[in-house]
Amino acid sequence: MQSQDAARTKSIGLGFALFSAITFGGSGPFAKALIGAGLSPQQAAWIRILGAAALLVPLVLIFRGSAGLRAARASWPQLVLYGLTGIAGCQTLFFIAASRLPVGVAILLEFSGPVLVVAWLKFGRKVAVPKSAALGVGIALIGLATVVEIWAGLQLDLVGLLAGLGAAACQATYFILIDKLTGVADPLVMTAAGSVVGAVVLTAISSPWTVPWNALTDTIAIGDRSAPGWVFAAWLIVVSTVVAYLAGAAAVQRLSAAIGGAVAYVEVVAASLFAWLLLNETLSTNQIIGGAIVLLGAFVAQSSVGKVVPPEVPPPGDDGEHGIHRGDVVGAAPGQDH
Repeated sequence: MQSQDAARTKSIGLGFALFSAITFGGSGPFAKALIGAGLSPQQAAWIRILGAAALLVPLVLIFRGSAGLRAARASWPQLVLYGLTGIAGCQTLFFIAASRLPVGVAILLEFSGPVLVVAWLKFGRKVAVPKSAALGVGIALIGLATVVEIWAGLQLDLVGLLAGLGAAACQATYFILIDKLTGVADPLVMTAAGSVVGAVVLTAISSPWTVPWNALTDTIAIGDRSAPGWVFAAWLIVVSTVVAYLAGAAAVQRLSAAIGGAVAYVEVVAASLFAWLLLNETLSTNQIIGGAIVLLGAFVAQSSVGKVVPPEVPPPGDDGEHGIHRGDVVGAAPGQDH
């Protein structure tokens, strides 16, 4: 009976993880439609993050109360950095990349984040990483070279490429911060606080007073289709951010971090399919092959480093009732940051 309950819990968790990955994957095409209607990538990210904060903060107050606020105050330096990088930086840079590159290419660039985590652990923390992690890095770099067709000269928009790699760096920072915040900040509190910080930061740099608000009321195109702009904004805020995050949190509670991280790579496939269906974007054969190689390398690196516990960190289990082990830092679902 107990084994049946465990199997059912894992099945439900897998369903939540798949749903989370798919809904996160829908953000690129809808953001690209809004950008095409006149919003800058920074403004599209600002609307998304501000809307998410407006929904998540009340949820924190309802379900976490004063305890959640105390936890946020205790970790405010890390939460501010998380909002700057994991929320504002990652989403804005991804939107910049997606506005200049095929959505599928932009998101696979971002998902190379685990490669940077390996480099940080190896050279920044001086932690011994498994040989398989170095192998994963090498595989991912070969994949990136294939995507940009480096043998023929850079074939991608340089600004878009740099923005995608910048999003990967922000994703790597997210993983590192998760290590520091595990067992300290509740995931819901962390995301809400990060969204507030991200919204404030983007208010300063996105020039919201110049937002073409008529784009939200006008009918705008998305590939061969069209809809009012507010529909795209609502999707970004409600489905691709709040619902996707909550589904991801529900998945993490039922699955191991390694399984959750593996399933999150479905987001890359989902984003590419959404872009194909909604924007008629297709990838070249080299980009498809290179993308598969990048994901393989990133997955190998993530799986390998997810087993590493730096010497100064207490062994897994010391976090007791918090339930998420510090050694699982790179095993967290990548999709939860964009």
